[in-house]
Amino acid sequence: MKYSLGRRAKLTCCGEQVEMTMRTESIMGNLEPALHTVTLVFSQCHPNVDLDLLPDPAGEEPTNRFLQALVQILLTHVNSTFDRTSKVLDFHHPHQLKEGLEGFSLELPDRPENLEQLLVDCRDTLKYGVKTGHPRFFNQLSSGLDIIGMAGEWLTSAANTNIFTFEISPVFILMEEVLLKKLREKVGWPPVEGDGVFCPGGSMSNLYSILLARYSYFPEVKMHGMAVIPRLALFTSEHVIPDILVAELPQTDRLPGRLCKCSHYSIRKAAGVLGIGIENVFLCVKLTPQTLLCSSQGLVPFYINATAGTTVYGAFDPLNEIAEICERHGLWMHVDAAWGGGLLMSRKHAGKLQGIERASSVTWNPHKMMGVPLQCSVILMRQKGLLQDCNQLCAEYLFQPDKHYDVAYDTGDKSIQCGRHVDVFKLWLMWKAKGSEGFGSQVNQCLENADYLFNKLENRADFELVFKNKPEHSNVCFWYIPHSLRKMSRGLEWNKKLHEVAPKIKTKMMEEGMVMVGYQPLGEKPNFFRCVFSNPATTREDVDFLVDEITRLGQDL
Repeated sequence: MKYSLGRRAKLTCCGEQVEMTMRTESIMGNLEPALHTVTLVFSQCHPNVDLDLLPDPAGEEPTNRFLQALVQILLTHVNSTFDRTSKVLDFHHPHQLKEGLEGFSLELPDRPENLEQLLVDCRDTLKYGVKTGHPRFFNQLSSGLDIIGMAGEWLTSAANTNIFTFEISPVFILMEEVLLKKLREKVGWPPVEGDGVFCPGGSMSNLYSILLARYSYFPEVKMHGMAVIPRLALFTSEHVIPDILVAELPQTDRLPGRLCKCSHYSIRKAAGVLGIGIENVFLCVKLTPQTLLCSSQGLVPFYINATAGTTVYGAFDPLNEIAEICERHGLWMHVDAAWGGGLLMSRKHAGKLQGIERASSVTWNPHKMMGVPLQCSVILMRQKGLLQDCNQLCAEYLFQPDKHYDVAYDTGDKSIQCGRHVDVFKLWLMWKAKGSEGFGSQVNQCLENADYLFNKLENRADFELVFKNKPEHSNVCFWYIPHSLRKMSRGLEWNKKLHEVAPKIKTKMMEEGMVMVGYQPLGEKPNFFRCVFSNPATTREDVDFLVDEITRLGQDL
């Protein structure tokens, strides 16, 4: 297949115009070939002369046609993303990509390259990447390709503004206010109270929560540093074990409800960044008032992180029980609902986060279960004004108090960042397109897919579930048991061999490229597959395909 870019193009070289023919091969992939007459005026005679697109006075027509050609490449990618006969990835090793493939080079030139080459580079960047929107991509918590959200991201890039003052970002500032209010309502807080800010990912949102908690108890730290306050201790859950397994624990080791398996590592990382110290983060299997006292000898406890939807198992901490401890001892309660927050959009599943309304702060990543294009994360605060007090420095070149509009809408000073990408529009546009009910249906479908996979594997001899009870979220963790291991006695040697199964299957899977799912060890458990559902395009047939592929790739191990 050929895609013709500009049957004739004009080349300006040393003051003379030369016509040349340019063709770009294979841009259209499996779609019908399309011909676009594009007049491209560019320069190759001087390294300081840019391609003659806008803002060149004569650049409007070349710009339109260049972008039209680019849109064709993007549409081809979008269409192939939803085509189940297309690959999820065309895998190449790092050294192969660095050395260059079929005219695709990562090296940067000294002289400008022509627009034809730039279009080829755009095509190949997508070609050698991973189609995370593919219905058979199960590898990460963030998956799917929402067309409305993608359109929102395109518009955001075209606007190319910074969301720190009303004067340069009036509409986006107000959209952020509307979205933050709506998300706080979903948490269960009064709509007129609270605050929040969109952040570059859940790890940064979690860092905000510790920063704000420390400031609320020790505001002097902002000016004078950690030396003027006591050594602090914070707590997070080490294990989340679903309800049915709590009954298997010794009575002395039980917590009411559930325990959480592996809160996110970003809590420990944030403690290191903020100078609290990683060793002062206490991972608790059993969180009680006695734990707080015994674990933090000589330190001052101030913060407890509860997890709503863990990364691996998709399990939920007992939020009400943790809230009781926090309220009794005057501690800050943060809920990391980066993964589980999306369930608040579902009437059917929102009850799994019961007690979240008692938190002081909440992390929520709409780019996960809600399917918003990356990145889109938010830190929500129950107390209004704390973000501003903690972070503001009143930079005079941005935040003048005598502007002619209400400067309360210059929200940038409550953020750690100065420059901040506009992450609100794509979520706002998707909410307009789906409504709250549409998001709820999307969440329900993802959890139904998880139940389907669980039920499919439950009674098979060649698969074994990591947990025997139904998943709380859309995570399903399991082992594939090759025929060679099914009659082998279980023990250290069996575990060692089982540990090698998932990596070997994943290697074959990536080389063939038709499906993608993650694996990992955890604690003493050998490598297991972790399948997560957050893509509304995924169907039961895709789940069947995943299971069949794992069986095919692993049966001879």
